[in-house]
Amino acid sequence: MAMEIGRVCTKLLGREAGKNCVVVEIVNKNFVVVSGPKEITGIKRRRCNIKHLEPWNTKIDIEKSAADDTLKEAIEKAKIEGYS
Repeated sequence: MAMEIGRVCTKLLGREAGKNCVVVEIVNKNFVVVSGPKEITGIKRRRCNIKHLEPWNTKIDIEKSAADDTLKEAIEKAKIEGYS
C-alpha cells in the first residue's frame, strides 16, 4: 500500500509504538512527516521512516502539510473507528 498524504497509520517502533497517526507530508521514498495530532494520540509532528509505519486502509482528505487544527477537524469529521 502506497504512503500518501492523509493515510492513517500505526507506528510500529519507538516510544510512540502502537499509537496512531496521519501522514501529512512525503519527504522522500523512505521518510514521511506524521502527526497525531498530539492532543488526540500523543504523537507530535515529526519525520518518520515508512518502515516504522503500518498503513491502514483508511485515508482522510487533507492538504499537504495541513495544520494540526485542520487535521483534528478532518479526523473528527471522518469518524475513524479505533483512532485515538
